[in-house]
Amino acid sequence: MSAQPNGVQVVVADDDVLLREGLSSLLARSGFEIVGQAGDAESLLAVTRELKPDLVVTDIRMPPTHTSEGLDAAQVIRTELPDTAILVLSAHVDVDHAMELLAGGRAIGYLLKTRVTDVDDFVDTVGRIAGGASIVDPALVQELVSARRRDDPLAALSTREHEVLTLMAQGLSNGGIGRRLWVTEGTVEKHVRSILTKLNLPETGDDHRRVRAVIMYLDSR
Repeated sequence: MSAQPNGVQVVVADDDVLLREGLSSLLARSGFEIVGQAGDAESLLAVTRELKPDLVVTDIRMPPTHTSEGLDAAQVIRTELPDTAILVLSAHVDVDHAMELLAGGRAIGYLLKTRVTDVDDFVDTVGRIAGGASIVDPALVQELVSARRRDDPLAALSTREHEVLTLMAQGLSNGGIGRRLWVTEGTVEKHVRSILTKLNLPETGDDHRRVRAVIMYLDSR
């Protein structure tokens, strides 16, 4: 359920004055109460600490370095004023920064500026975030999924190697795996060597790397 805009106090932060004024005007016309604006992270923190608004809308990249000042300020606000909702409007898909922000829990939003194409939908989204919802741009969701897939150490394994590793995790020996898959024990040994190589588990003179491979498998589940 969306929050009713009337009475929702908002601080808008962006170093682009036209964008900041335009966004403030849009939200004000839609019933939100704009209680403050900021063009940099230091000003954002100062006005937010003073006014304790219901919602902060901020860009990620602001002066002086235009890297993550807006996000850093948002995280400080979340720590000091946990009841203040936060909406980050970014021009870029930034997975690392998004993950840091989304770890903050409820009343969090991350939207891409270029994908805001419907004013009514945007206003509704702002209201929902102010009301406690957490909303993430679909493009970011896709990037998060892709990033996880790229970071998955098991992604390099073939279908057969996945099968072998699954049976290893069940405690089967190479002979037992071979009987289960109807292949020779020698074939299983080749698959196991390939698995350990692809998982970057070099020989250490003991069998611990087999255990480590199983741990990696279980950790990815």
